[in-house]
Amino acid sequence: MCRIISIVNMKGGVGKSTTAVNLGIGLAKQGKRVLLLDCDSQGSLTASLGFRKPSLLEPSIATVMASIIEEDEIQDPILHHREGVDLVPANETLKGVELALVNVMSRELILKEYVSGLRPDYDYILLDCAPSLGLMTINALACADSVLIPVQAAKLALDGLQELIRTIGKIRRQINPDLTIEGVLITMVNPRTKYARETMEMLRNSYGDKIHIFRKFIPYTVRLEETPAEGVSIYRHDANGKAAAAYLELTKEVLDNEK
Repeated sequence: MCRIISIVNMKGGVGKSTTAVNLGIGLAKQGKRVLLLDCDSQGSLTASLGFRKPSLLEPSIATVMASIIEEDEIQDPILHHREGVDLVPANETLKGVELALVNVMSRELILKEYVSGLRPDYDYILLDCAPSLGLMTINALACADSVLIPVQAAKLALDGLQELIRTIGKIRRQINPDLTIEGVLITMVNPRTKYARETMEMLRNSYGDKIHIFRKFIPYTVRLEETPAEGVSIYRHDANGKAAAAYLELTKEVLDNEK
């Protein structure tokens, strides 16, 4: 059975695309069929996988959404990455499609119509969402089974978490009753600092009894920051490093959630 996980945070720079890449490729290394779907017009996920000019990629998720809206035939947008995952790319044309969604009937369910048809072909579909609660993010939440929330180990980054949790609850009540929270992933951690340790403790004390918080945090490393420029995962760029070990632990925990 395919699991669809939306990776969401209203704040940018918390490692959403990095997590999509490394969790997705981690799952592929465990023998899973994985599709990564870029839902952000900035195309960060697309670029992170080595497709340097997202604007030149057609068809894309914008093309797919437009075809569904216009009831046209859908062109296959799926690209293949050398580390064993597939990608549906995104680029700035998605902004226009998102504006067009405002006047579309059942506008929150357009993406679900496409993604539901992909379920038989994959074990996991990961959706990398924009840092905003636009209609594309709502579409991603409407078609997901669960939400993974990357949160930076900084007190200001925690401020929007409660609002995001309330939004997920609203989507569950009004659109997608089966939506759950996969967990909160603490990212960009420098464990040597007292500030980071206090922030992680605050997060676990405030939310640990309400939602799942992944056991392993993702450390801040320069090697991890270098991976988007290389277009590969941390497993290929720095296989023996701390970040690779952390994402491997995350992968195992997500797989354990299947059971």
